[in-house]
Amino acid sequence: MRVLGIIPARGGSKGVPGKNKKMLGSKPLIAYTIEAAKESTLLTDSIISTDDPEIQAIGHEYDIEVPFLRPVHLASDTAKSIDVVIHALDFLKDKGRVYDAVCLLQPTVPFREAQSIDEAIRTYVKREFDSLISVLPVPHEYNPHWVFIENEGALSISTGDAEIITRRQELPQAYHRDGSIYLVAKSVIDKGTFYGSKMGFVTSNPQKHVNIDTLEDWKEAEKILKNK
Repeated sequence: MRVLGIIPARGGSKGVPGKNKKMLGSKPLIAYTIEAAKESTLLTDSIISTDDPEIQAIGHEYDIEVPFLRPVHLASDTAKSIDVVIHALDFLKDKGRVYDAVCLLQPTVPFREAQSIDEAIRTYVKREFDSLISVLPVPHEYNPHWVFIENEGALSISTGDAEIITRRQELPQAYHRDGSIYLVAKSVIDKGTFYGSKMGFVTSNPQKHVNIDTLEDWKEAEKILKNK
């Protein structure tokens, strides 16, 4: 199976200006994800998709392929990740390079390891999933069976259940996507989504996880790096 690792890294950012090329410790933020992708033994190829020549230069410095500069319409803060992936696949297909699946690795999650990428791919193949995401457990107090939604001033259980589960021990384990790994079959991407009908998961290490969107997240990343 041919799996393409894609690191999407546009130059702009509102929460943390220039974050993908901003120094985190001794290297740019994106370098952590580049190194994990390169150390993976199961990714067929890995590329960066960026609109920024400076990020392209960082990619070359860390010896990862940056085959194009992304079009302007795919570099805004409203551009969809799925469109970025489709653009990369189409570009490479024109060069005679085709893939069975894509592993999207967001550089804003710097501390995922190569072993996690390979575990995701092995699980995806073994269980014959058509998509797979990395997740973290949802604390029981935020379990969907204990969360309420409001409609015209009245509350109902978010799951649609008529009665609430009263004992914590009876709650099913719930997870939330953590943004570290999205592994998706090309056939699912062709439908314009990252989420197939048979979706698997791998669980991230909460002690090493941060998804950087704000300056507070950046400070948390610095704290994790210091503790590492």
